[in-house]
Amino acid sequence: MAEQLGTGVAPPRLYRPEDIAAVLGCSAWWVKDRARRRLIPFTRVGRAYRFTAEHLAEIIRLHEERPARAYQPVPARAAAKADAPQANAPQIAAPTTRLRARPPVRARQNQFNTVA
Repeated sequence: MAEQLGTGVAPPRLYRPEDIAAVLGCSAWWVKDRARRRLIPFTRVGRAYRFTAEHLAEIIRLHEERPARAYQPVPARAAAKADAPQANAPQIAAPTTRLRARPPVRARQNQFNTVA
């Protein structure tokens, strides 16, 4: 690639949305939509969205999900007790209200739809 003017450093390579989508395993439309809504970092060249390797790394970091708490293994006995149903606990049904069906429309109207 050409070096920047007088600095001796090559400019970063710019990737198209299709290239980023292929790496992320999603559609180019998704990448462009997120860039348009300014949810992911991007560079705009004219009216086109372009991405650097740093942008890609940041997009991956933005969508990374971590566990809510650290994993703590449960001892085998505690797991067995938690899975076993409680034999002593009685099953109590919650009180419910019975539903009543409405009469059909034809039963609510008189036979000939007359007012006389």
